Amino acid sequence: MDTFIRKLKTIWQSKDLRKSILFVILMLVIFRAAAHVPIPGVNLANLRTFFASNQIFGLLNLFSGGTMENFSVIMLGVAPYITASIIFQLLTMIVPRLEEISKEGEAGQRKINQWTRYLTVPLGFLQAYGTITLLRQSSLPIIEDVSGLRIAVIMLTVTAGTMFLVWLGELISEKKIGNGISLLIFAGIIAGLPSTLRNAFVTFDRSQLINLVLFAVISIVTIIGVVVLNEAQRKIPISHARRLEGGRMASGAQTFLPLRVNMGGVIPIIFAISVILFPPMMAQFFVRAKSEWIVNAANGIIRVFQDQAFYGIAYFALVFGFTYFYTSVIFHPEQVAENLQKQGAFVPGIRPGTETARYLGHITNRILLFGGLFLGLIAVLPLMLQQFTGS
Repeated sequence: MDTFIRKLKTIWQSKDLRKSILFVILMLVIFRAAAHVPIPGVNLANLRTFFASNQIFGLLNLFSGGTMENFSVIMLGVAPYITASIIFQLLTMIVPRLEEISKEGEAGQRKINQWTRYLTVPLGFLQAYGTITLLRQSSLPIIEDVSGLRIAVIMLTVTAGTMFLVWLGELISEKKIGNGISLLIFAGIIAGLPSTLRNAFVTFDRSQLINLVLFAVISIVTIIGVVVLNEAQRKIPISHARRLEGGRMASGAQTFLPLRVNMGGVIPIIFAISVILFPPMMAQFFVRAKSEWIVNAANGIIRVFQDQAFYGIAYFALVFGFTYFYTSVIFHPEQVAENLQKQGAFVPGIRPGTETARYLGHITNRILLFGGLFLGLIAVLPLMLQQFTGS
């Protein structure tokens, strides 16, 4: 504890770090202030009733930090930007030209980032229109004015709000404190924590004590586990061939190639959430269709995905599968083996080239098995606790 306090003091005494931290805090305050600026002409009471009665939209509202429930100017959050980023990450696997640009270093990354921002705009309009269309199907009147001009203004406003958040995220990233988009997502998720704690204290009785202690213990263990998993890595020993330096033969250096257990970070969870929410969200468009069989099919899909057992199993499987999928996107053993060979480096006991690539692929698959299982367990842990405690 003393070491932790000393590190905090050291960080605060650094003028540049102190300014950067204060700047990041200011940007997060602006983000949360914008989350409470509602768009006029929306019945917020009916909107909150709708989110409380709809599990799918309730989950989306949770990840947006309550911006959807408030129908704020940043209602969409950074979701369109994340979708655009995922699209370009996948396109780099398919389009050779994009793959070449991604290998151009910082200049290539700047190009892809710029195209990602361009794609965010139409995706923002599309997601805004889809959200408005779904809300209009509610039995409760939510949007008072549904004229074409009014809908267009709302779409333009919330898309501009998304681009504003992207700008804030980039400003935060420039301070080198952390990834700005990730910090905004984190701030949105924990925004409801104070109200949750307040409600817990207001409605507290002794019968809930065991559950509260259990939640606290599991929360601490989960945080520790996530940190350990995120930092865990398998070090592959790398030897360098002997080289001639100043007329003398220098022995090769010994280094390590670190392979992270969790190479994909939270991206597999984001992928899984996007996929598992897509069917019930699409079904919401057809719950008021004129054809009876379409209505029955839509309601059936919604019921299936609201089943906690099915939802949990599907969610776990998707997270586990996307862990392997995304790692295959960002990590290429063949390229790593080729680069090692060009540098005159090799894995002791493994022949350079194809054998090294096969070895790295085998090691990666083994560590991803543990990483994927753990990440999937973290994803479904809230559902397991809910079933276990009945709360």
